[in-house]
Amino acid sequence: MTNLFLFFVLLKYIETIKNKNMNTTTLTAEVLNDLVQINNDRIEGYEKARKELKDGDTDLRSLFLNMIEESQKYKLALAQEVGVLGEEIETGTTNSGKIYRAWMDVKALFTGHDRQTVLNNCEFGEDAAQNAYKMALEVEGVPANIRELISEQKASLRVSHDEIKRLRDAHA
Repeated sequence: MTNLFLFFVLLKYIETIKNKNMNTTTLTAEVLNDLVQINNDRIEGYEKARKELKDGDTDLRSLFLNMIEESQKYKLALAQEVGVLGEEIETGTTNSGKIYRAWMDVKALFTGHDRQTVLNNCEFGEDAAQNAYKMALEVEGVPANIRELISEQKASLRVSHDEIKRLRDAHA
């Protein structure tokens, strides 16, 4: 009887460990997928911003292309980790990003697409990305290697944020 009891205790323990690992895997994949979507938002935002630029804004056109490429690289790294976890990779954008881009379209009807407006919109998007990465780092239970990846991407995105802010402030 004692062996049978120990067997069931051991089974329960294994089940608990399995559930914990599944929950950690699912949680980690959700965090990574949220950041994939944020990078998709960023890509769409900068593609839209490039179209709104005037002919004389070649410096911004080039910068925005670099930022698109940066997010494509980050998205790929995040998606790879989601795949390693055996989870489905997100391909879309966030709802808030869609709403914001629609609002910018409406706003542009009244204010136009001058350099200052484009930079203001880009800084708003960069703030959103920073906030998303900050929130991802605050989630408990994310493995150390994933946390390091997120932290490195956040730091690099901060440099991009600061460049947009610098350009915006210089033009104000």
